Amino acid sequence: MSNAYRGNQGLASGTNLPLSPTSSSPSSSSTTSMSTSGQGLGANQSFDPSMNSISGVVSHGPRPLRADGKPFRALVVDDESTLRTALFRVLDRQGLQVITAASKREAEGMMSPENPFDVALVDLKLPDGDGIDLMSKIRSQNPQCQVIILTGHASIEIAVRATQMGAFHFVTKPFNIEEIVSLVDKAASHKTLLQENQNLRSALHRRYRFENIIGQSDEIRRVLDMVERVADSESTVLVSGESGTGKELIAKAIHYNSARANRPFVPVNCGAIPAELLESELFGHVKGAFTGAIANRAGRFDLASGGTLFLDEIGELPLNLQVKLLRVLQERRFEPVGSVKTHEVDVRVIAATNVDLARAVQKGQFREDLFYRLNVIPMRLPALKERRSDIPILLRHFVDLYNQKEQQKPNRQRAPRQLAGFSAEAMDALMLYPWPGNIRELENLVERLAVLKGEGQIEVMDLPEQYRPQNMSLGASRMSESAGGPRDQMEAMGDFEGLPESGMDFNSAVDAYENALILRALEKTGWNRNQAATLLKLNRTTLVEKIKKKGLRPPPEAEA
Repeated sequence: MSNAYRGNQGLASGTNLPLSPTSSSPSSSSTTSMSTSGQGLGANQSFDPSMNSISGVVSHGPRPLRADGKPFRALVVDDESTLRTALFRVLDRQGLQVITAASKREAEGMMSPENPFDVALVDLKLPDGDGIDLMSKIRSQNPQCQVIILTGHASIEIAVRATQMGAFHFVTKPFNIEEIVSLVDKAASHKTLLQENQNLRSALHRRYRFENIIGQSDEIRRVLDMVERVADSESTVLVSGESGTGKELIAKAIHYNSARANRPFVPVNCGAIPAELLESELFGHVKGAFTGAIANRAGRFDLASGGTLFLDEIGELPLNLQVKLLRVLQERRFEPVGSVKTHEVDVRVIAATNVDLARAVQKGQFREDLFYRLNVIPMRLPALKERRSDIPILLRHFVDLYNQKEQQKPNRQRAPRQLAGFSAEAMDALMLYPWPGNIRELENLVERLAVLKGEGQIEVMDLPEQYRPQNMSLGASRMSESAGGPRDQMEAMGDFEGLPESGMDFNSAVDAYENALILRALEKTGWNRNQAATLLKLNRTTLVEKIKKKGLRPPPEAEA
């Protein structure tokens, strides 16, 4: 019957352990020196079973715990019982939970998807199989497990095979036990980095899901429908829109919902990098290509290999680089600065601009052929003033984000400050504001108010001066219940600071006003839908459907 050693079970220093799973405990006075022939330890290191230690080994101290709060799990598989025991005791002293097995079959019986191993030390030649085959099974169950292959019969061919199959390291017996301790420490650290990287990617995937992009207006819905349709294609996308409308957010949504989601997303702001450096930044350079090029450097196209390259402010790209970019888009190849060697590239390009590229083409400021190559799938993001119905939803979203951050602050000396949202008058004022900076400006405003106001409800007088209506009494009288005919109602609404010369979207304006009315009624009644429906003279079912369709949500205190 097979047995295995398990670490972290309260063994005190000096506790005797059997030298093999089937042997009895040795005498406390016995000392067994490990042979260097076919065994694991070097000639100058001896193993004393009565002292639970190995002479000559420096403790690295207890390892930090895994992200789930448990110790790192290590599997030792070797048919030499003395070596198993030595490795068990050394790794146990490093704070790992150690499990040992004498055969391939025994090790396979210990594998569990619910509690996988983080590190494994596997002998190449096992009584009932090949250690590399066992490594493949371990890694098929948990690809992040780092496997160190041990062998007394090394060859270059075997080492290459083990590395190709995913071994973290290949160690030849006899080995220095301190080397093994160091390798296990590095393997555990590498496994932690892999796990953190996977967690980060998972968080990115969740963050850029379509449903996490804030907005319920028809304008933003059309954009998201387009994103969903083009995400899985390889076509180049040109995203246009004013500054602050979320062009990079949309580019990331395309990337993280595509088949390239697990590959890099590399952004480049073409307007923020000096023209003389931009070519090197995009395509890389070789040593000596220019003054200061003291080493080879990979460009953004190489860094984005297999993934997505986001070229922001593409309209700022110099004409001489537009030719080179056109060639990359057409032929999928380029030469780094100063090199004659051609690089093949597999990259999807998403470009963004806040200028009218078609007009830039007419003025000779942008190449026509590049414009058509980039404009395979055009996508225009609406300005915030074109989707005013989303303003209350966005404001609530950023207030909630601030409240969450405030709750999560460590080492606080006081109770967390929480914003309750905006008063009806403050919301009215923000609905009328033209928002030249778009969503970025709105987010910055909420942050400013969060710092200066800190807690409670934001009133119209808390807003910076440029956000307040010109006639402060208008905010208080607007939407008065006494408003009777159409002219009275129009005066209660305000005139939206005058009708713009370029006109305005009638449906968006009506939708925005409807949102403001519903939110004011809900806030006035503490989000009691029956009372709000009575105030608005609506059927309750109709009001509930509108709230659901518009994605309106109560503040946390109202939900509670």
